[in-house]
Parts: sequence; C-alpha cells; structure tokens
Amino acid sequence: MSKIKLGILGAGHLGKIHIKLSLELKDHFELIGFFDPDHGKAAEAKESFHIKAFDSMEALVDASDAVSIVTPTLSHFECAIYALRNGKHIFIEKPVTHTIEEAKKLVELAHEAKVKVQVGHIERFNPAFTSVKEHFNHVMFVETHRLSQFNPRGTDVSVVLDLMIHDIDIVLSVVKANLRKTSASGVAVISETPDICNARLEFDNGCVANLTASRISLKNMRKSRFFQKNAYISVDFLEKKSELVRIQNADDRNPFAITFDPENGKEPKQLIFENPEVQPSNALLDELKAFAECIKHDTKPVVTIEDGFQAIQVANQILEQLSYSNSIFAE
Repeated sequence: MSKIKLGILGAGHLGKIHIKLSLELKDHFELIGFFDPDHGKAAEAKESFHIKAFDSMEALVDASDAVSIVTPTLSHFECAIYALRNGKHIFIEKPVTHTIEEAKKLVELAHEAKVKVQVGHIERFNPAFTSVKEHFNHVMFVETHRLSQFNPRGTDVSVVLDLMIHDIDIVLSVVKANLRKTSASGVAVISETPDICNARLEFDNGCVANLTASRISLKNMRKSRFFQKNAYISVDFLEKKSELVRIQNADDRNPFAITFDPENGKEPKQLIFENPEVQPSNALLDELKAFAECIKHDTKPVVTIEDGFQAIQVANQILEQLSYSNSIFAE
C-alpha cells in the first residue's frame, strides 16, 4: 500500500502535536491538511506547518484515506460518525466519545465499515509500561495515582474522562476478567464537573483496583503499582521508570539478593530487584506509527474501538456512582 492520505481534525494544543508528528512519519503518511473551525487556531497551524487548511470537516474527510480526530471530546462522535459512514480509517483521541451510547454506535459502524479504528490511549505506548508488559500474570491488586496541577484545558469533561480514563484502560488491558462491582467518590472543586475522584473496581477473579485521579494537585504524578503472586511491578508513567520485585526460591548464585526464611518449614526465598531497561521513545509518535501499520498490514489496532468502548463504559459507571453519592450528600 502506498502512503496513507491523512487528514487531521483539530488544530489545538494536541492537534498541532499530531500535525508535527504526522509530518515526521513521511514513510507512512501523506498529510493532506487539517480542519479547525477556530480561524485563529487554523491560521496559526497553517503558518507554522505550511499545510492546507480545509474549509470544512466534510471536505477534509472526503479527501482522506484516514483521519485523526483531535477535537474536544464533545465533538468526537460527530466527526467519527461522518468518517465511518464514508469508509475512512480513524485515529480518535481518548475518551472515544462523551457517552456510552455514542461509543456503542461507533463500534457498530466500525464493524459495518470494515475499517481500522484506533483509540488514543497513549499510556499503552509509554516505554515504562511496555518495558514490563510481558511480566503481568494474574494481577490481583492494582493501585494508581494520576495527579495533575490545574489546567483549564480539558475541563469540558470530568477528571474521570480527562485523566482517570488512562488508568481505567491500563487496568482493563492487564486484568483479564469481568468487572463485577464499581464504587467511587469525588467532588467538583474548581470546575463544574468532578475534579478529584477515587474509584474501586472489583473483578470476578478477585482482583481489586484502587484508582485516584485529581486535577487540582500541587504536584504531578502518574504512577501505578501492580501486585500478583510472587511479584510486585511499579510503573512511573511520568518519569518513564519501572521496577520489578520478584520472590523466588533462594539461589546461592545470587549473593546480592535478600534472602528470608518463610514459616512452616518451606524453602528459603529471595527478593530479586530489577529495573527493566526503558528505551526512550515518543509514545504519541509510536501510536501514530502503529495506526499506520495496522492499516497497511490489515492487522488489529493496539487499542481497538472495543477497548475504547469498555474504558468509557467503566468511566460512566464511576460517574454514575459520583452522581448518586453527591445527590445523597446534597440531601
């Protein structure tokens, strides 16, 4: 397949990054241009990147083989549904849509159109996560913290859809079991939607995930801890670091390991500390490249439309819990 004619919908902060990186992927994409209804943003992007600014979403989509949807979440559905009905491949930023109903409709249309749809859950491509991905095996407890200093950009949706959605997707990709129960609490402090939230996810296999997200923190943090039989895995998505602690039978060949004697006469055990090598990379560049390759080679996207649907489904269960608890509190 020749180069993919790519159009980008949205020329805001993230849209400009998409434009820049798509131009770098010259072996994969022919970037035909972009569309943004904000004339100021469009003029700035046109001047910065010297590419065509289309007059409408429809004109851009019609001229493309594939589109990147980097618009505000509330407009994702409108853009995606037009592209799908016209048989275009889609890269759509997270969250995939604003509502479950919209996401479900996109899943149906994607299957009918027989096109590739990749959702921009960028943490799947974070080098700290990919460095330990092969070590996940029957995870039984997860704790995540995603804290951010306040930024007005993104407050069109709650902190659940803005920040926590990343960790929801990571947890669902690691825990291979049905979600049994969801509980949550959170409050709106600065914006009109929840700015801080804690959620607890309980799965059929006994795994529990405790997720915390805040966009009114004094510091930034994006860290997750995973516990499974004989292993602890830590991923720092912000600092791009990972740590693996394993418990194994004592081995005299490893004099630097910490050895301890368990009770009940069992064999001595050792704690092995590892810091997997994290290769420097640009996660967004990697996910755009993966999008191109799944189109060229007719393979399954790394983050499918079904993955995006499941993440927003869980996110909305959390939001329902927040609405219920806040209504009880108001009484």
